[in-house]
Amino acid sequence: MSNRVVCREASHAGSWYTASGPQLNAQLEGWLSQVQSTKRPARAIIAPHAGYTYCGSCAAHAYKQVDPSITRRIFILGPSHHVPLSRCALSSVDIYRTPLYDLRIDQKIYGELWKTGMFERMTLQTDEDEHSIEMHLPYTAKAMESHKDEFTIIPVLVGALSESKEQEFGKLFSKYLADPSNLFVVSSDFCHWGQRFRYSYYDESQGEIYRSIEHLDKMGMNIIEQLDPVSFSNYLKKYHNTICGRHPIGVLLNAITELQKNGMNMSFSFLNYAQSSQCRNWQDSSVSYAAGALTVH
Repeated sequence: MSNRVVCREASHAGSWYTASGPQLNAQLEGWLSQVQSTKRPARAIIAPHAGYTYCGSCAAHAYKQVDPSITRRIFILGPSHHVPLSRCALSSVDIYRTPLYDLRIDQKIYGELWKTGMFERMTLQTDEDEHSIEMHLPYTAKAMESHKDEFTIIPVLVGALSESKEQEFGKLFSKYLADPSNLFVVSSDFCHWGQRFRYSYYDESQGEIYRSIEHLDKMGMNIIEQLDPVSFSNYLKKYHNTICGRHPIGVLLNAITELQKNGMNMSFSFLNYAQSSQCRNWQDSSVSYAAGALTVH
């Protein structure tokens, strides 16, 4: 075995967000300066993974709740967009590059996760093709910059899990979620609406299409705030809302349920909701974004 350090390049820099460190830093600073830290310290956040021009300002509401002085390990759970995966997968590299600074994968925690036999290994190609984790790296680096040599990341690619697998992974991650020095970042956009997404649910009683989309998303967001994984599954079965991070969200909700059984008191609040554009007719399309934080009392 060679001890060569393997890096994942910031493959979406220059397209999904700027590759210029100073420019990126200024953008993130701008978005973060406009929001309040009402839910610090967050133990988990849900935030979008689209290009920053679309969702950068929304994501800031979640990242503003991160307390860098207590956070030492950051678990980033993102859905798989390109490879079929029925379980969860871990990275094969040591370092995730960002235009700000490099982030180090926690090989000790990875070792504990590998030992369970529940994980697959993603190839470097899969790792670099996927954007759902990468879009959280610059924000993670920015939120943690005051303690940049004192934390590690644990990237987890989440497959199309069955409800029982969401429960199993929730149980596994619950012991990490119980630790105040850990932060969970759950990567998800909300409704993808329009012909290009093959999803066109419309409740006319809500008025314009974009209002119907907002109503549908907020129904799901309210269920997430109730911290009820079964209701969330039922909601998805009923409306088929195209929430791409539904499995990472399911894992988080199951981890929370596990901790609540042990008497831990938590609450989740969404802090921002946005749409990439307002759909008014059948030719339109949009993606919705939501940012929220879990706090432990």
